[in-house]
Amino acid sequence: MTGKKKNIKTKEQENQWQERVVQVRRVTKVVKGGKKLSFRAILVIGNEQGQVGVGVGKASDVIGAVKKAVSNAQKNTVTIPLTKFNSIPHPIQGFSGAASVIMRPSAQGSGVIAGGAVRTVLELAGVQNILAKQLGSSNSLNNARAAINALSYLKTFPQAANERNILTETLYN
Repeated sequence: MTGKKKNIKTKEQENQWQERVVQVRRVTKVVKGGKKLSFRAILVIGNEQGQVGVGVGKASDVIGAVKKAVSNAQKNTVTIPLTKFNSIPHPIQGFSGAASVIMRPSAQGSGVIAGGAVRTVLELAGVQNILAKQLGSSNSLNNARAAINALSYLKTFPQAANERNILTETLYN
């Protein structure tokens, strides 16, 4: 065996953050000399192991807006509990502005049943079996933030039992 290394995944490679641009919009501001063009980027980052964040960036060029969105998303990450079947522990609803998102755990093998920005958030969070529905606004930023809002309120059964000062076994009865 000369010069061949085995393909072993390290902790750093497994904890790899992925980025997906949800939307890039050209926005204008009316100033004294006319219209000033700039770009707004909405971006989702996640490691597919329960951590996900949404960020927004504005700049005079697209690349600058995306860089700002990445740093903003890193500041706004949440960690979510996943079940052993890569679903969420219980149904939940999230809100942001006029947007509202309902999420329900789904059967194993059903996949991510969601649309738009919510689908991107759930896929980068590592959720594989879920049913989600966007209600109200169709604004991509508000729907992504509503999904993050819902995911931030998720609790596991031991956490719920601990908050109520009861044994975990009594939750199942």
